[in-house]
Amino acid sequence: MAKYLVIVESPTKVKTIKKFLGSNYEVAASNGHVRDLPKSQLGVDVENDYEPKYITIRGKGDILASLRKSAKKADKVYLATDPDREGEAISWHLSKALKLDESKMNRITFNEITKNAVKDSLKHARDIDMNLVNAQQTRRILDRMVGYLISPVLWAKVKRGLSAGRVQSVALRIIADREEEINSFIPEEYWTLDADFNIAGEKKPLKAKFYGTDKKKLLLHSEEEVNEILEKLKNAEYQVSDVKKGERVKKAPLPFTTSTLQQEASKVLNFSTQKTMRIAQQLYEGIDIKGSGTVGLITYLRTDSTRISEEADQAARAYVASNYGENYVAEGTTEAKKSAKRIQDAHEAIRPSDITRSPILVKESLSRDQFRLYQLIWKRFTASRMANAVYETTQVKIQAGDYNFHVSASRLSFDGFMSVYVDDSAEKEENNVLLKGIGTDTKLSLKEFHPEQHFTQPPAHYTEAALVKTLEELGIGRPSTYAPTITTIIARRYVAKENKNLYMTELGEVVNSIMKQAFPSIVDVNFTAYLEALLDKVEEGTVKWKTIIRNFYPDLEELVKKADKELEHVKIEDEVTDVICDKCGRNMVIKYGPHGKFLACPGFPECKNTKPYLEKIGVACPKCGKDIVIRKTKKGRKYYGCEDNPECDYMSWQKPSGKLCPKCGSMLVEKGNKLVCSGEACNYVENK
Repeated sequence: MAKYLVIVESPTKVKTIKKFLGSNYEVAASNGHVRDLPKSQLGVDVENDYEPKYITIRGKGDILASLRKSAKKADKVYLATDPDREGEAISWHLSKALKLDESKMNRITFNEITKNAVKDSLKHARDIDMNLVNAQQTRRILDRMVGYLISPVLWAKVKRGLSAGRVQSVALRIIADREEEINSFIPEEYWTLDADFNIAGEKKPLKAKFYGTDKKKLLLHSEEEVNEILEKLKNAEYQVSDVKKGERVKKAPLPFTTSTLQQEASKVLNFSTQKTMRIAQQLYEGIDIKGSGTVGLITYLRTDSTRISEEADQAARAYVASNYGENYVAEGTTEAKKSAKRIQDAHEAIRPSDITRSPILVKESLSRDQFRLYQLIWKRFTASRMANAVYETTQVKIQAGDYNFHVSASRLSFDGFMSVYVDDSAEKEENNVLLKGIGTDTKLSLKEFHPEQHFTQPPAHYTEAALVKTLEELGIGRPSTYAPTITTIIARRYVAKENKNLYMTELGEVVNSIMKQAFPSIVDVNFTAYLEALLDKVEEGTVKWKTIIRNFYPDLEELVKKADKELEHVKIEDEVTDVICDKCGRNMVIKYGPHGKFLACPGFPECKNTKPYLEKIGVACPKCGKDIVIRKTKKGRKYYGCEDNPECDYMSWQKPSGKLCPKCGSMLVEKGNKLVCSGEACNYVENK
């Protein structure tokens, strides 16, 4: 009887797939990559047309020996690694490492680990797609070149084992640019004017917002403008001048892509991108479900397509019809907006492998986090096959002399997909009851005005979810790269994560400024997106992979040589301080470590004394008069505090200027090229 060997990436998949295939199939795992570029050197022969030098990854020798033995016995070997560029590359590396005979080697892919999908893939076995392999090789080599050529420049400049990455450096720059925007943001004052109106026969007042005149909307910039309007409204009569009723449709959501799943899991479940991908991988590879054995619960998790197979679409519509009613089934299919970036449409969107396996049916077999993520994916996919939600809308215009106040409300008249999936944009139903019977003959009387001062807010700090969205919109990275990119810049302490927000650390600021100064093209958003587009062209077979590397390497080498020359003049020397080492009496020096600056004894290694470095900014603390120093939170985010902490609790995220506000006496802090009052209720601003 013929013997077949199926090689997958993960041991979990072995268990899941084994039960779908007969006894004449052996299933084994490669445990991910088996070959890579060597860690000790560049691993690319620049003298020999950039030929990569691959070696067996340490620790993989036994696995490969076992796979070779099984491959020799088999009549056919099926390489069943993940259905993307990286999976294709792993299959190619396996074929080389195992020295597989092309006549008995087949590549198979499946988007979900179900019996039908796995068996069907065997009928559609193919050769390895070298365009996919070459796209992955190109990415790996570009990343290696950036890391291995630029990192030594950082060591020379900042002194410790720092490293640069092609996509990580751009992500770092995006966060740094946002921090700069926030720090230089000057709040602008504006006012709102709400009014409460009494309606005859109603206990609750009707809340309306000031709009402007019949001709245009008026923006209120100051208290004087508000008082001027209130003066004109003193003897005004209030009359309902117009009531418009209408209908608004809220579209069903699209099923999840990798990016939207990471964003939604961050918002709804408070998962990091790394955690989302780890749990999604578990759901994809297979979970032991009571009564069913090991089952892959979701389709492949790395995709930027919202496409759904016809079979899954029909199954979902049938499920919705039988569980919610025919009127809840979507009429057409919601399509994603076409973006300039080419979508990798090889895979479907992320969806349950079987919609009838509802979250409640599998809850007992899943961990809490697995259940929550599966429920999110299941609900979103089910909702994507359901009818739109419909709202009845009412808009009321209230005439007050020369001015108008507006009230609008909406009421859900048909919940559609919202019976399954509600996001945080669902409307609050205020004023609905009051607007029901309102008409142009309704008698109104003013109860009171509510003028309120506001200030414009700076852009929000990036969260992991917001950064993923930005990277995707800019065409930087791919579904498989978002999570590792963010994990890397946090692990290297270039960025600190506090309460979901991402902040630059002092170390991150130093690295980013060197990268911008010495390697502007590497941290250029457009250039990085252009490289991604070129990788897509390699995958399509329209660009030769080595052409990209031949054009990239000489320019990078030139930049490194230039940086070496120019940066050696600004190499950071150990700055001697007036702090005396309390162990040996020498003057301590400033050094850079993984967490930023610290004080160290120059007598190392005889004297290993170190102290935290508190850099004075030359400004006295407004609370106690001692020096203000630069401090860092536990996670590395910079702030300004009193050197006498914890006795004195003064702190500021912005740099104090030493000048006091002429209006309220609070400290003025630096924001871009302005000085702004740190007092909450004061809006004093002056030029530096």
